[in-house]
Amino acid sequence: MKTLIILYSSHHHNTEKVAKMMAQTLDAIMKTPQQIIPEEIEKYDLIGFGSGIYNQRHHQRLFDLVNKLPIQNQKKAFVFSTSTFGMLVQHKQLKEKLIEKGFNIVGEFSCPGFMNYSFIKYFFGGISKGRPNAKDIQKATEFAKNIHEQK
Repeated sequence: MKTLIILYSSHHHNTEKVAKMMAQTLDAIMKTPQQIIPEEIEKYDLIGFGSGIYNQRHHQRLFDLVNKLPIQNQKKAFVFSTSTFGMLVQHKQLKEKLIEKGFNIVGEFSCPGFMNYSFIKYFFGGISKGRPNAKDIQKATEFAKNIHEQK
């Protein structure tokens, strides 16, 4: 199964840590949204879309890319993220947009990631320190193995 992981990770590169392990497990190519030519999506059987969570949703660059993509015929996709608390509910908007574009969502993964912005940095020194940790990375690996077995 030819797999592509589209990733936007900035600040602490929390999501990139998770994506690298998924890419290794799935023997996938990793690219940023800016590196994608919409037509190249056709070459892949499975596509992962991931970023950190910003204001309760994935990064805008993922949405900008998805808006440019041609309609798919139930192409398999998965969604992943890291965020302060690692909640799957924050995937809702991206999943809806992907479904509108004809993707079949076959799974989703989220885990906490270190955040130290705004007042959080000054009053608490950050939240979810040390995350994603080894357990989170192991869970990401298991998630990727399960996706791969679904073929």
